[in-house]
Amino acid sequence: MVFVDLETTGGTATVDRITEVGIVELNEDGEVREWSSLVNPQTPIPGFIQGLTGITDAMVAQAPTFAELADEILSRLHGRLFVAHNARFDYGFLKNEFKRLGLDFKAPVLCTVKLSRHLFPQHRKHNLDALVERHQLHMPARHRALADASVLWQFWQVLQAQVPPQQLHQAVGDLTGHSSWPIHLDPALLDELPERHGVYLFHGDNDLPLYIGKANNLRQRVLSHFSADHRAAKEMSLSQQVRRIDWIEAPGEMGALLKEAQLIKQWQPTHNRRLRRSSELCTWRLLPWQRGDEAGLKPELAWARDLDWGRQQEVYGLFGSQRDALKTLREIAETSGLCLVTLGLEKAPVGRPCFAHQLRQCSGACVGQESVADHSERLRRVLTDWQVRTWPYDGAVKVREGQAWHVLDAWAYLGTAQDEAGVQALLAEGRPTFDKDTYKILVSRLPGMEVLPA
Repeated sequence: MVFVDLETTGGTATVDRITEVGIVELNEDGEVREWSSLVNPQTPIPGFIQGLTGITDAMVAQAPTFAELADEILSRLHGRLFVAHNARFDYGFLKNEFKRLGLDFKAPVLCTVKLSRHLFPQHRKHNLDALVERHQLHMPARHRALADASVLWQFWQVLQAQVPPQQLHQAVGDLTGHSSWPIHLDPALLDELPERHGVYLFHGDNDLPLYIGKANNLRQRVLSHFSADHRAAKEMSLSQQVRRIDWIEAPGEMGALLKEAQLIKQWQPTHNRRLRRSSELCTWRLLPWQRGDEAGLKPELAWARDLDWGRQQEVYGLFGSQRDALKTLREIAETSGLCLVTLGLEKAPVGRPCFAHQLRQCSGACVGQESVADHSERLRRVLTDWQVRTWPYDGAVKVREGQAWHVLDAWAYLGTAQDEAGVQALLAEGRPTFDKDTYKILVSRLPGMEVLPA
């Protein structure tokens, strides 16, 4: 393990620079070594930061630059668990400094803020000052790198004395994402996974996706699949089969949902059942119907492939199979006292009451006690909640999310573009097949979003 603390010129790793590095190394044999150095940031230190840390421009003027210290620092961090307070801050600064030198620094990371919260949830504060006070740690010089790193080493000693070894080991495993990290996966992925919206793909031996999921935080969601808290058969099976993880970032949650639905229909992963393609997608549409002199409406089963979805009037329900469609319509009819014979769901001799009417469960459309027109109107009324909405725009549209545009047409998702040229390129590709999951996403999320003609 290495306990690390940095002092910097500011809080932005891509812009600000390191002014001091403090490292406490804990070796496997229990030996503890301390090392620190001031760093010339090659840029002025703001007055506020000088007052906070006590590190002035004069103090770092003759100090080595990070480039001159890089080999020394890298040798001390290599192959060790990187431990820091608010670890992503320190880790991010070091990663950016190494990146400027053309080096790709990666290490497993443990944040002591998260560790303290995990082990002592009864306490509200977990900043470094709170840890010093709560655990009676020695703090000789606050906001100096080696002193702060030494406090973390002291905190670790307290944990070893107060927390059962198995519990401490489990907590570290959970928080570093290593507790059940599949041995077939490159540990470097832990550092590369972004904390952004997107879609992730788990691949198996034959490189086909095993599972596709969406996430508001890709890193967090992927790690959750392999967390020690998840021991379901599905998660264990994924853990054993996964060989590679890919991801696609999205501008927001709607973009992630749309891309997930699109990719699952495209690849049909074995571990995705809810959103897999149904080639039998069908619906009920109400068509004019005549019985003698009476005019009315009768339901007819229609297949998705034969309809102009989004612009089709009076279609009801999105069913994965003919069986589901028939079952649902029968249940609606029986609940509402509609005639199964008049609906075409059962057969009976003309003029003879249907079986349901004999049980007083049909209003009598089969024997003329209810007119065809009244029966049709009741049918339309009870199907209202199932009606598929008509596309409310004249044509294709683009919807702003973050810095990108989602291109949509008749409830179909054409793709996401970063600029107008990309929008036009997606429109030129044509509209994809209607998908009920995309429809449900858009119906619930389009209201209130910025929608413009494409």
